[in-house]
Amino acid sequence: MEVSENNTIKKESEEKWYALYTRPRAEKLVYKRLVDIGIETFLPIQKTLRQWSDRKKIVEKPLIPSYIFVKTKSKFFPTVYNTDGVVSFIRFEGKPVCVTQREIDNLRLLVDSNADIELSSEKFEKGEQVKVTTGPLNGLTGELISSGDKKKVLVRIESLDKNIVVTIHTAFLAKIHQKDI
Repeated sequence: MEVSENNTIKKESEEKWYALYTRPRAEKLVYKRLVDIGIETFLPIQKTLRQWSDRKKIVEKPLIPSYIFVKTKSKFFPTVYNTDGVVSFIRFEGKPVCVTQREIDNLRLLVDSNADIELSSEKFEKGEQVKVTTGPLNGLTGELISSGDKKKVLVRIESLDKNIVVTIHTAFLAKIHQKDI
């Protein structure tokens, strides 16, 4: 804790979520190393069916390649940065990007479900804000986009300029009004 000029104690900065960029295919190793040193870490993993010429297998791969999330205070940045496999913090205008708890919660809901999801950096037209009200994605919030006969929900990770698109039946959705956000 710091003491200011008028002898009042300044509260130490609280922990926030940050995105890290890792070496290619090093996400799981970096995750393990950070957890081992006591840093709260989140690596969104997606199970996918891979097919080779002789067999099929379900493999776990990162939802966002080369990205991992850490919840820490800025004073621990050097420890995180010096972890083998970490390339850098994701930065915007020279400052590490804070990822909101809501974005982390949405990612957790997505990877814990069996929903068919895909990652996209494509820009979409702004649509209605929706919340999933039923099923394994209950509580997920995002933007409704239409694609032919299917309805898809776009979950933006604004701080990383990434989108995750999940197909879901509109019966499971409810509109969110601006005052509810």
